[in-house]
Amino acid sequence: MTFYTRLKRLLVGKPIHTKHAHHERLPWYFALAVFASDALSSVAYAPEEIMRVLSHASNGYLYLTVPIAIGIATLLVIVVSSYYQTIRAYPQGGGSYRVASDNLGSIAGRLAGASLLIGYVLTVAVSISSGVLAIVSMVPAAKPYVIELGVGAVAFVGLMNLRGAKESGALFSVPTYSFILLMFGLIVSAGVKFTQGYEVPAYAAIAPTNLAQTAVLILVMQAFSSGCAALTGVEAIADGVQAFKPPEDKNANFTLIVMAAILGTMFVGLSFFASRYHIVPMPLEAENFRTVVAQIAAVVFGDGALYVMVQIATALILILAANTAFADFPRLSSFIARDGFLPRQLASQGDRLVFQNGIILLSFLAIVLIIAFKGDTHMLIPLYAAGVFISFTLSQGGMFVKLKRERKYLPMFFSGLGCFTTFVVSLIVIIQKFTLGAWIVLVALAVLMAVFWGIRRHYNYLRKELALNESDTLHPTKTTVLLLVPRLHKGILQAISYADSMTKDVRAIHVTLDPKGTDQIKREWTAFGIDFPLVILESPYRSLIEPITDYIDQALAEDPDQMITVIVPQAVPKRWWQGLLHNNVAVGLKLALASRKNVVVTNVRYFLK
Repeated sequence: MTFYTRLKRLLVGKPIHTKHAHHERLPWYFALAVFASDALSSVAYAPEEIMRVLSHASNGYLYLTVPIAIGIATLLVIVVSSYYQTIRAYPQGGGSYRVASDNLGSIAGRLAGASLLIGYVLTVAVSISSGVLAIVSMVPAAKPYVIELGVGAVAFVGLMNLRGAKESGALFSVPTYSFILLMFGLIVSAGVKFTQGYEVPAYAAIAPTNLAQTAVLILVMQAFSSGCAALTGVEAIADGVQAFKPPEDKNANFTLIVMAAILGTMFVGLSFFASRYHIVPMPLEAENFRTVVAQIAAVVFGDGALYVMVQIATALILILAANTAFADFPRLSSFIARDGFLPRQLASQGDRLVFQNGIILLSFLAIVLIIAFKGDTHMLIPLYAAGVFISFTLSQGGMFVKLKRERKYLPMFFSGLGCFTTFVVSLIVIIQKFTLGAWIVLVALAVLMAVFWGIRRHYNYLRKELALNESDTLHPTKTTVLLLVPRLHKGILQAISYADSMTKDVRAIHVTLDPKGTDQIKREWTAFGIDFPLVILESPYRSLIEPITDYIDQALAEDPDQMITVIVPQAVPKRWWQGLLHNNVAVGLKLALASRKNVVVTNVRYFLK
């Protein structure tokens, strides 16, 4: 076992046999932690985003937090109702991408897929960054290391997902359920404290500023569009139905309903008490920075053990909420790759039965975002909801068309209502957040759609070029073998025998860097009795590669149809570090000859004891 294999086994675990794939399916209680952690964790920042927008006008407008939260909860019910139908209709998974592709056409499907892929990348960046801010609320000394903590958290969650779906689900279920219990405990305790006559401090500016009705409406739409970040991740269960234990659709729908009930209750409850306790969002630059959830916990629990537990649970759920994207981004990428719009490598499962290439790609993109936006959630969230609501709209529009075709009118009504509602919300989000960064999502969508088109065009070209037709036949091929001989020793004897067995046209090639040693290798070659010629190539510029490539180019010019096989003897030392002491000509030679037609480079290894 190589050093790389040992390290991979240590970090990722042993391979899982394909016949054991059914053991990797998730029961609903693990699936809730994997697929709903993103949506559930949004209660840690979505109410704050609503309040932040309102407080910019005046603290007196913070009373609008609760009506806006109720409006978003109503939208949640509409969206979940539509995805309930999606799961029943598409138990094979694929969610918005598959629904839109099948019912609205390939372009609509690709747009939905691109929107979700962008949304998943932003999910990782936003949830990780929010988790880091929760840590900063608890440990202010960590503020200078926001970016480093975010990058490290992405790497950790990515590594855990490489270990397999079941293992990551079991790991992440503890912080997910701890967060749910503590949030409900916080809401209940806040209600008890409020009814006991807790004296609420006054706002710094209790009266709203004198805004026109139109300005207030715009303010409400801005706050609503910010709070819609609470709905991101709702589609994840529909995308990953095949990760559930059988019956997949029933387990997925049950998990969807449980997630919606928990999310709606926590979101409205925290928004209500944030408003009633006159909590005001703090800027990250504030000396004693605390998130809105941290401020509620400080009021209700003080700065004791329960406060610390709430902060730890919030930080963990936000960091691990990225797991939803890690579960769905690779799976969605595999669907799109199978249709030929993304590289085929993304459709392949690794030895732990996960789409490891998608996990690695998602980790890289999220890290780039965290570094580019310096881990600031308030810069990332304007990008967050725009793409997701586009996919919501296309998914529900696709379901409307499907259900209309099947004459299922009641479900069709809910899908139609959801399509109209999310379309309006999409417009509000894009318009209100356009100058704050939503334009970046639209540009990214256009770029990704162009990438899809370019990849599919290449695969179509490849299929056409490689397709067999009646005129294609096998032709005999002349082969020339070039054996590289650094010097004559015991290790290359097998390479000499191998070369001699391949064809009659075999030539040994020796590149001489020191002309004084040429006569010695000629004598050794003749004395050993090898029956194919030794060609000496001079190298006045002391390069091993250029004389060989020049010789091959000359041979190809004489006969372009021949195949040239270059055999490179390679020493394999007993210890991996000893390989650093040996020249490895094969690597450089393969790179140099990569663009040459009809040239093959192969190694014949000899093992050192």
